[in-house]
Amino acid sequence: MPSLPILARGLLAAAGLLLSGFFASAATAAPAPTVEDTIAQRALACTQCHGQQGRAAADGYYPRLAGKPQGYLYKQLLNFRDGRRHYGLMSDLVDPLSDAYLNELAGYFANLHLPYPAPQTPALPAAALSRGQELVLKGDPARKLPACVQCHGQQLTGVQPFIPGLLSLPRDYLNGQLGAWRSGQRRAVAPDCMAWIAKQLKEDEINAISHWLAGQPMPAGARPAESLPAPLPMECGGLK
Repeated sequence: MPSLPILARGLLAAAGLLLSGFFASAATAAPAPTVEDTIAQRALACTQCHGQQGRAAADGYYPRLAGKPQGYLYKQLLNFRDGRRHYGLMSDLVDPLSDAYLNELAGYFANLHLPYPAPQTPALPAAALSRGQELVLKGDPARKLPACVQCHGQQLTGVQPFIPGLLSLPRDYLNGQLGAWRSGQRRAVAPDCMAWIAKQLKEDEINAISHWLAGQPMPAGARPAESLPAPLPMECGGLK
């Protein structure tokens, strides 16, 4: 775990990279060094936490950006900037950035189609994993809980333009996000379908779902689906 001063220096450097493409540099007496003025160069700021090329960090808490639907990434940047998601370091970095600039960043990462890591080895008994699989694939009709595949796609690789994939995400990140939906730390435009779903799930069910998902391999060549085979099982304001 990096010390606070090191983390602070890294964040300052990240902020400088992001803003270099947004604000004009002040003139200086000495010739300024030539810096590549591309979205790829500016996006290097994001990789300090989200890993090289946005492939995810090794600590399990910073998710993969590469290959996710552009609309989803864009919505999440707006949510951090506008207060629907709460993580101070992210919010401070994106706060001064315009909608157009955030969408450009989202598009850059969405178009990076890179190999995925190996799945994590599950650390739960078979019965718990079976319950997680059942909730992901079938839901719980008696409790009106939809299956994850009904929204996130039959391959669980996401759906264009706004629904993210669930495979290849670390279980710590999945647990953290479902917990954030339950507590209200993370929310979306009403009606907030994910918040409702997360609040219906028990803690052991959330753990079972995250362990099962993190233990599944990403299908070869998989990308977000272009559309769902059937209408969403409930209204979700965050998808508009």
